[in-house]
Amino acid sequence: MQAEAAKVIVGQEEVFEQVVVAFFAGGHVLLEGVPGTAKTLLAKTLARLIQADFSRIQFTADLMPSDVVGTQVFQVNQGTFYLKKGPIFANIVLADEINRAPAKTQSALLEAMEERQATIEGERHLLPNPFMVLATQNPVEYEGTYPLPEAQLDRFMFKVLVNYPPEAVETEVLRRYHQGFDAHRLENIDLQPVVNPAELAQLRQEISQVTVEEGILRYITQLANASRRSQDLILGGSPRASITLLLAAKSYAALKGHSYVSPDDVKQVLAPTYRHRIILRPEAEIEGLSADDVIRRFVSGVAVPR
Repeated sequence: MQAEAAKVIVGQEEVFEQVVVAFFAGGHVLLEGVPGTAKTLLAKTLARLIQADFSRIQFTADLMPSDVVGTQVFQVNQGTFYLKKGPIFANIVLADEINRAPAKTQSALLEAMEERQATIEGERHLLPNPFMVLATQNPVEYEGTYPLPEAQLDRFMFKVLVNYPPEAVETEVLRRYHQGFDAHRLENIDLQPVVNPAELAQLRQEISQVTVEEGILRYITQLANASRRSQDLILGGSPRASITLLLAAKSYAALKGHSYVSPDDVKQVLAPTYRHRIILRPEAEIEGLSADDVIRRFVSGVAVPR
């Protein structure tokens, strides 16, 4: 998948890897980065590689829940209602600038992410399988935005930071565009699908069978407790954070060709799992610490199992 994605996306290998880890673990991802860092392109590329339906929702202040999930429409000729499904009924859903939508609209997305279903006019409708939400938000611009509630942030398996590319990578991006690359016409690029739905189910089954020793389970629990005791945090990791960390570590280990989870596998997925689930104390923010800095602090105090 990485080899095929490299035909389209230059750099951002770590970002793509984290998104793939979350996808095979059945989770959703919050992508945080300034505009123009290939977040939308990444989502479209992933959908093509797994032969999945893709939809994009531009979140705005006037977006209604029905604009996301759909609504019942009356057919005058037949005198009946029919369901007009919204863009949430896709395998890969890009929720662009998710923090621009009001809480009512975000709640509709919350049900879809957690329950894998949408309620329309009191009737439940199952979403397609696989289903993944890739949401984006701008870390700089806050005017006209609604901060995501903790309950919704907790539904995202990962928060992935999408930074500016290095100078050499950005030069390569320019070179490709100069040679005719067009991000809006992926159909003109020889992107070969890598996984079909049947293989996906088998892969997820294999990932679920990755061995996890008792010491690793205790290590994950100790990390959660260390975050709750941290002097730098108001809020530490929830039990859902521990569950997510376990599932993500199994997916990461499998993608690296391991039949068991090691402490290094846990550490590799710890930051994206925790950075959006913890709340820093004002003193830590004044000190200039980021969420990742605090994570490194409390991890260093937890003994690694042998």
